[in-house]
Amino acid sequence: MAAPVNEIGYAARPSLMGWLEFVEDEPTPELRWPRSIEVYDAMRSQDSQVGSVLRAVTYPVRRTPWRINPAGARDEVVEFVADNLGLPIVGTEPRPLPRTRDRFSWAEHLRLALLMLPFGHAYFEQVYRITDDGTRARLRKLAIRMPKTIEKIEVADDGGLVSITQFSAKVGRMQRPIPVDRLVAYVLEREGGNWLGKSVLRNCYKNWLLKDRLLRVDAQTIERNGMGIPLYKAGERETDLTAGRQMAQDWRAGATAGGAVPNGADMVLRGVEGDLPQALPSVRYHDEQIGRSVLAHFLNLGTQTGSWALGSTFADFFTMSLQTLAEEIADVANQHIVEDLVDANWGENEPAPVIVPDEIGSKQAATAQALKWLVDAGILRPDRPLEEATRQHYGLPAKDNPARRRRTMGVADEGTGRPTRPAPPRPGAPTQRDAVVRAAGRSAGRRREATGLVPDRPGSGAGRGQRG
Repeated sequence: MAAPVNEIGYAARPSLMGWLEFVEDEPTPELRWPRSIEVYDAMRSQDSQVGSVLRAVTYPVRRTPWRINPAGARDEVVEFVADNLGLPIVGTEPRPLPRTRDRFSWAEHLRLALLMLPFGHAYFEQVYRITDDGTRARLRKLAIRMPKTIEKIEVADDGGLVSITQFSAKVGRMQRPIPVDRLVAYVLEREGGNWLGKSVLRNCYKNWLLKDRLLRVDAQTIERNGMGIPLYKAGERETDLTAGRQMAQDWRAGATAGGAVPNGADMVLRGVEGDLPQALPSVRYHDEQIGRSVLAHFLNLGTQTGSWALGSTFADFFTMSLQTLAEEIADVANQHIVEDLVDANWGENEPAPVIVPDEIGSKQAATAQALKWLVDAGILRPDRPLEEATRQHYGLPAKDNPARRRRTMGVADEGTGRPTRPAPPRPGAPTQRDAVVRAAGRSAGRRREATGLVPDRPGSGAGRGQRG
């Protein structure tokens, strides 16, 4: 049997709707693209629990170290890719970080790529810079194409991406489509030819919507019933309630607030009779469901009783989900950043290195007992960098440097035998000032002897300035 080389079926249904058929698959009208972009943007910017969930998912992925694994590629290619992306190479000494001005930044790109979580997709356009000698194409930037600017996504029958088109930046001018060979597309949970992806907030949209309404009801309940409602009771002979109604409507609290009523009338604050509906338990329930939508069950710890061991199990599942997310990002980056960069400079037959993230949550604290075990096992050698890092980690003072101490104390240098710095005077020893005073005294004595003047001596009759 001959090997099949063409597809018979299709991933994207060929119709007049084209890729828009995936938009119609959404049963909730406000979550159909492009209206969904505004809804998800409001969810992430207005709700504290949604914001906490997104930060819990994105920050560990951004915090973990990312490196370049040679994967059998030539050293020249590995160093070129690492220099373009600004990432260290696995198994080598850390190099000085390159200047970030007008250069590609992996940290910034990763932050923007994670926008696929709330919106379902994040598209970038490749921009290169040709070196002065014209021999190399360096990656200048990956320019993001924000989800709210995308007008159309063209998909082939086999489900492959063809191009994207943005809304026109100028009135009356058609925007050019951006072909797939210039794109880096991060799409969350893509199915078939659906290059819009699925937002991580889709499963908790109902909880967010109900929670938002409950918070509004709770605020209105407190506003209307927190202080009570002023009620004016008219006197027996009072028939016109206009003045009393106005007094009740103008009721305000303050240092000079007050009022007066006719004989037999009264003004009271009528409180709530019965129990008010409690919205906060329902709000707490919906917060828990929002956290569960991304496996972040540990965010609900403290709001209910439970075992901390169970919380650790929840955290383990959450960490594994983050590692899966990081590996998906690495797969897209390797296919459409690293390989495209290598292809542009050496051709498609050149082996390319790969981007790899460290295992999230695998970094353990360097305890003294752990360091001792590693040294005893021969895995670590107690050299100078390890000692300095350990002292810095535990907040210990820096190691005493004998050469520095000799320079400070004025001890003779081992090589020349000469003191590198004058030693401080010993207690009771004559100082330089004393030596200057003695020298001045000797000079004055010699001048007196030359002129025949002698100082007064105790018991002698000679006066000061008399000749002997």
